[in-house]
Amino acid sequence: MSDNARQGFGDKASAALKPDSQKSTTEQAGDSIKGNLDSAASTFQPQGDKSSSQKAGDTLSGNSNENNDSLVDKTKDTLGLN
Repeated sequence: MSDNARQGFGDKASAALKPDSQKSTTEQAGDSIKGNLDSAASTFQPQGDKSSSQKAGDTLSGNSNENNDSLVDKTKDTLGLN
């Protein structure tokens, strides 16, 4: 379960797994805004205040404050879905 004020893991996964070519412009913009807000929340939330599940979710999604591509993004690049 994600921490308060953070994007839910299910929402994040469904947005990441659906190819951009199958999304409307509005859906792409919404995903981008939500992702940016969640990334900002990750940056401002101290590691010590994060639940263990949120830390794991941030690591998997690339929101570990290191500006690395997420595992999902790397997989999508490998499969040619980006």
